[in-house]
Amino acid sequence: MIDYRIDRGSGVPAYVQIVEQTERALRMGTLQVGDKLPTAREVVAATAINPNTVLRAYRDMEQAGLVELRRGLGTFVTRSLARPGAEDDSPLRRELTDWVARARAAGLERADVLALVTAALDAYDNEHDSKTPGHRGRKEEDA
Repeated sequence: MIDYRIDRGSGVPAYVQIVEQTERALRMGTLQVGDKLPTAREVVAATAINPNTVLRAYRDMEQAGLVELRRGLGTFVTRSLARPGAEDDSPLRRELTDWVARARAAGLERADVLALVTAALDAYDNEHDSKTPGHRGRKEEDA
């Protein structure tokens, strides 16, 4: 079961946060096909958000083919987003967890860590995009 956490100060709508947290759990293997999501009532009780917000997130995920709403039974996962290496017990996950611990010990806040990871991913993608024949790098496309 997933426990949703809503960050009211993030500027990201609550329904988007629910979708993103569900997708993250699907990628990490925390949620698997057949698992039941918490009811809208349970999410509202835990997060103090409007029930329609939860229902919107669940409808969006249903339209994306990630979950199925079964009237009277609940909302169930229908598709996994997990990739090899992303599981909770994978070596890559352990290495990343250790790196995050070092970054936090060095005084970096969550936003700093996310900025570093995003910058590293962007640099990696730009480097590999520019090496692909017939593909223009992002900087060229943006110009």
